[in-house]
Amino acid sequence: MRKKELDLVLPPEIAFDAERLEQEIIKNARVKPEDVKFIHRVKRSIDARGREVVTKVRADVYLDTPPADVHSPIYTYTDVTNQPKVIIVGAGPAGLFAALRCIELGLKPVVLERGKDVRNRRRDLAAINKEHLVNPDSNYCFGEGGAGTYSDGKLYTRSKKRGDLQRILQILVQHGATPDILFDAHPHIGTNKLPKIIETIRESVREAGGEVLFDMRVTEFIVAQGAMRGVVTQDRQEYIGESVILATGHSARDIFELLHRQDIAIEAKPFAMGVRVEHQQSLIDQIQYKCTSRSAWLPASSYALVQQTNYDNRQRGVFSFCMCPGGFIVPSATAPGEVVVNGMSPSRRDSRFANSGIVVAIELEDMELEKYGQLAGLKMQQALEQRACAMAGGTQAAPAQLLLDFTKKKLGGELLETSYQPGLAPVDMNELFSPAMAYRLREGFKGFGNKMRGYLSNDAQIIGVESRTSSPVRIPRDRDTLEHVQVKNLYPCGEGAGYAGGIVSAAMDGERCAEMVAAKVKRVL
Repeated sequence: MRKKELDLVLPPEIAFDAERLEQEIIKNARVKPEDVKFIHRVKRSIDARGREVVTKVRADVYLDTPPADVHSPIYTYTDVTNQPKVIIVGAGPAGLFAALRCIELGLKPVVLERGKDVRNRRRDLAAINKEHLVNPDSNYCFGEGGAGTYSDGKLYTRSKKRGDLQRILQILVQHGATPDILFDAHPHIGTNKLPKIIETIRESVREAGGEVLFDMRVTEFIVAQGAMRGVVTQDRQEYIGESVILATGHSARDIFELLHRQDIAIEAKPFAMGVRVEHQQSLIDQIQYKCTSRSAWLPASSYALVQQTNYDNRQRGVFSFCMCPGGFIVPSATAPGEVVVNGMSPSRRDSRFANSGIVVAIELEDMELEKYGQLAGLKMQQALEQRACAMAGGTQAAPAQLLLDFTKKKLGGELLETSYQPGLAPVDMNELFSPAMAYRLREGFKGFGNKMRGYLSNDAQIIGVESRTSSPVRIPRDRDTLEHVQVKNLYPCGEGAGYAGGIVSAAMDGERCAEMVAAKVKRVL
């Protein structure tokens, strides 16, 4: 096999133009175009550290037929209609990828989703934005595709040891995602394209004989002789299977409470809470790209920030979370009487606004464990969301304050235009948070202002609350078998169980749980 490996540094206008990029790769390979059998684009990343923004490209040029694994493989899903059933609770990334993997391994997945399919889910999202009505079973967190469907669609993770990252991306491409996600260092799909991809995955499951059922909220676990047998839904239907993969997401509070009531072990775990900060995207571009205006070939710029703070002799990190360049802030409450915000971006990331969660680490010693036990983090999260709703007027309007005013503990500045559709209510955000959290957020923003000149000003505003960064509960499982430590045949999975932190890591965890289920079922049968 003859192959040339290239590492190139190119201007963005070449790196992001497919035709010019191919020409540049062939030129640098020093071969004739007719001699090239295949070009494998391996990686593309932006480097803005120098005076000029450049793009680094890694590519392999094959002068013979390339190996089969260079191409995006096509995964086939054979019929499993009459195979042993696995009950999967939740149709987010963890649940859907668990379902696909079950099919590959010869098991029939039965996916139970409390919310609606992506098409009907849109009506409930519109009701939140326009009428301030929250459907507890269908919202930005619950419904087909989970919270990830209406998000930025970020597809990068630091948890690469948990599974085959490239495989997850290839499956997404097979179901309609752009092949660029296999190439870009920080791939994303965009909230406008994710719903169609999710629908296609659902159809793959159904065409192979699996089931995906909506409006199926689980209200009871069927446990006998220390093993999970199945679940009961709100209409009193029982679903029995060889195992139950519990992939309900980080906001399924009723599931955590149900586990607690049925004496199935759960644990309080650290998480983070804070605000969304919203800037003009043009300002973030100017800071990050060191320019007066961004080139049309450059994507909207992002940032990642962290600052350590000390309050009452306790050190806690303040950090950016789920930064959404060219995006929107959306209402993510899952019950009336609470206000929660999150960020999302369309595929083009072409909104005038940039937003990011800025959150404070919450450790176990910050919670009221003696009062609430293992649900202490959940109760802390819930109390802040309800307080935010009350302070903002009892609707889905979000409490907000100009950024510099917040750090100076100053009131009075008129709020800016925002991407948050339900609207903003001016409040003293220092009164919303505990003294410790407010102090840490102020110190964090001051530190960020030192790292990014122009970031800390009243040309930005903070909007609250960003509280669903991760699950405040962990459902403990065996490290090797992935089964619950107490209840056999129960496989806690994904973000809600405390084992993932985004679309890709959740998908990988779903696959791992499916593999463990299949291994056990085959041993038993």
